[in-house]
Amino acid sequence: MVIVSKKRINEYALTKHQATEALNEWFIKTKVADWSNLADVKNTFNSVDYIGNDNYVFNIKGNQYRLIARIIFPVRTVFIRLICTHAEYDKVDASSV
Repeated sequence: MVIVSKKRINEYALTKHQATEALNEWFIKTKVADWSNLADVKNTFNSVDYIGNDNYVFNIKGNQYRLIARIIFPVRTVFIRLICTHAEYDKVDASSV
């Protein structure tokens, strides 16, 4: 998959060092993936959920963090929309991020 930018991961890792390894692992697995639908994504990340508007939420580091990404399957493109803690995610309307 083409991930438009790693900037959000790098910025988040500056303040949440304990998430760095797990976020980099997500990035590498996503970059080498070839997804065409949610079932393909679930084969890579079993805990991913579709939350509407082409947005998907991934559990990161044993569900301590959440990563919301927009996936455009026909063009194999992933946009990282938001990275946050699980508690912060509970306060966000994730489908509109």
